[in-house]
Order: sequence, then C-alpha cells, then structure tokens
Amino acid sequence: MVGLGKLGSPMVACFAAKGFDVIGVDLDEAKVAAVAEGRAPVFEPQLDELLAANRAHIRATTDVTAAVREAEMTFIIVATPSGDDGTFSLRYVLPVCESIGLALRDKEGYHTVVLTSTVMPGATGSEVQAALEQASGKRCGEDFGLCYSPEFIALGSVIRDFLNPDFLLVGESDPRAGDALSEIYARVIDNGAPVARMNFVNAELAKISVNTFVTTKIAFANMLARICERLPSSDVDVVTSALGMDTRIGPKYLRGAISYGGPCFPRDNVAFAALARDIGAPAFVAEATDRLNRDGIARLAALVHDHLPRDGTAAVLGLAYKPETDVTEEAPGLLLAKMLAEADVSVVVHDPAALANAKRVLGDSVAYSASAVDAVQVADVVVLTTAWSEFAALEASVFEREGSRRVVIDCWRMLDAPSFEAATRYLVLGSGSLAQRATVTD
Repeated sequence: MVGLGKLGSPMVACFAAKGFDVIGVDLDEAKVAAVAEGRAPVFEPQLDELLAANRAHIRATTDVTAAVREAEMTFIIVATPSGDDGTFSLRYVLPVCESIGLALRDKEGYHTVVLTSTVMPGATGSEVQAALEQASGKRCGEDFGLCYSPEFIALGSVIRDFLNPDFLLVGESDPRAGDALSEIYARVIDNGAPVARMNFVNAELAKISVNTFVTTKIAFANMLARICERLPSSDVDVVTSALGMDTRIGPKYLRGAISYGGPCFPRDNVAFAALARDIGAPAFVAEATDRLNRDGIARLAALVHDHLPRDGTAAVLGLAYKPETDVTEEAPGLLLAKMLAEADVSVVVHDPAALANAKRVLGDSVAYSASAVDAVQVADVVVLTTAWSEFAALEASVFEREGSRRVVIDCWRMLDAPSFEAATRYLVLGSGSLAQRATVTD
C-alpha cells in the first residue's frame, strides 16, 4: 500500500485483519513509524484498534521499490491535488509509478498494480501506464497488470465503508488483472458487493460521475430547504422523507442543510465540469450544483450578519466537514468562520477534533475555544455547522443569558426545538418558521 494517509492506512489495517501480509509505504517517516508500531497515523475511528490487533501481518517502510519486490499486488493511494483548472494532478502518482516500474524490471512473474487515487478520465491508460512501462521495460497487460479502482468511502467511517461497499469499481488493462483484483476484494469485503468491471476510461468517468450525482442530490435538498424557509408551515425534513420513499430517488444524501464539503465531493464535481468543458460537452447541472453550494456559505454568513449586534461575537461550532473526522477541507464551518473574519466580525470557533487543522487555515483571525460551552458563553450568535453528537447533547440552559437572548442557528435541526425556542432566538434552517422567528424582537 503506497500512501499511508486517510485511506491508505485504513486499507492496510483492513487487509491485515483479513489475514494478508501487508507492507505500508510512505515517504513520511512519522507515518511509517506509527503503522509499524500499530498506531494510527491519521484520525479515523477504529483504526488504532485494528492496526494494533494485526501488527503481526503489517510492516512499513519508506522504500517503494523494496516493498514492491516482496509483494504480488501494489496499491497506489497517494494524493492527486486539484489544479487551478479543476483537473487532478499526477505529480505524486508518476514518481511512484517510476519506483514501482524499477522494481518490476527485475521481478519475475505477473504483478498487478492498482491505482486507487482519483484521476481524470484518460490518465490511467496514458501517463500512468506509460510511466510503468518505461521504468520497467515491460508491457502492461502481458508482463504486468494495471487496474484503476477508486474507493467510495467517507472519512469518519472509512473502515466500515471499505469493508461494506455498495459496489466495487474496477477498470482493468486485461482480464487477468481484473480477475486478480476481484479475487482479492472477495476475500476482504464483508458484504459480497458486486464488482463493476470495465476499461480505464469508463471507470475513471464513473468515479467522478458518482460523486457529481451525489452532490447534485445534496444541492437539490439544500435548495428545497431554502424554499421551505420561505413557505409558512413547511418543513424540509417532512418533504424529503416523502421524496426518499420514491425508489427512483431514495433517502440517502437527501437532507436539506448547508453546503457539502470534504476532500472528494467539491473537487470531483468541479473536475467533472472541467472535463466536460475540455471536450466541448455541456455540464450545466454540475456547474449549477457548484454555484449553489458556494452560495450556501455566503447565504449563511448573511444570516449571521442580520442577527449580530454591533461589535458582537459569532461562535461557529463545527470546523470538520462532517462528524467523526478532523478534516477541514472545504468544510462549511471553516469557510463560514473565514468569511466572517474577513468581514471584521469577532469569531470564536470550536470543534471536537479539527481545531489543529483549522488553525493552519484560519491562523489568528479567530479565537479558539477548548469547549463548545466556552464558545457559547462569549457569543451573541451561535451557528452549529457540523452535526457532532456532542453539540446535539447541549442543553438549552447553556445558551440562556440575561437581557437579549442569544441567536442560535441550527443548520442540522439537531437540538431540542421546544426548549431552545423558550431559551433563545432559535433559527432552524429548512423550516418555514425561520423568517417569522428571525424577525421577532425581544
């Protein structure tokens, strides 16, 4: 497993737990040392326990070439950063391919290389394959196999998602490579998920298409929430629960709230639109989805400004893009805090796991609180942007104060509405009562 990050280290643990001998590879010596010692190098639930329990099957090194020579299959799980044009860069993938190719040059037998990192359609069969062939002096599909097989996982539930996928996506250079990977997956996953096998381009397009479709569904639910906020007696949860009963739609990702974030959804959607533009095809839906998503942060900031007293303080609870992770990439709470701070608003922030990562972005532009309660106590407006269970458990009494009531903006409708309506000016996104409550004065 080349790459011991958010996906690579859980994959090491999962393969080892199923009895495979696994060599984890990374240039970061701290990550290598952690995996070798049975410790999680990244924040992910269950990872520490799984690594510790399966140390006998795990080794770790910084030497890609040596690891490949000892293995029968190599997974590439390194970053593919987005460029200014929205497409994915291979600047970390290609050097890994060169190292793998050098190992294959003198290695006997058929070896399968699996690219798990998300790439643009056309990349696997062109630059990636060429780099492997040039460094190895061998032919793909004859002397070694190549597969493109990205994972569909969510940070915070990587291990569960990896072991229980909806389906497995395999782009293959030849049937032998696809067979080898499919057989490995069959021994690792728990739910017997189907395998979709195809050529590289179809698999590459399928990966970004899945996430683009999901973001479109999220954006629709968020658009519906905005409409509900302007219709008396309407409730987005009631409407989406009905929509989700239709088998053509389904209930997943149909919860109107705030903008989606994270390392995959935003960039896959943008990459899909960039691909379409490059080849002269329309991508109106993807482009509109991205615009609506970005507008959601500005709209939330405007709501804060509308209810913030002069020289008041806003508290943002939730800087990770979702619960059970410390990842802040494109996180709505972090983007909201940044936008408010840039408008010279006094901002205090808290997150159970993501404060350190948030500081790398926000610096000293905001104040950091060690607890949600402390953040609330100094704030005039409190925005709950991440659905952490710790926030849902907060009592209304924490938000009470003498004089003018605090404004609480509950983006995920996770607080006990009756008690908070009595103690605060409680604004609920997606509810027809938002406009009415927003205009009530103390």
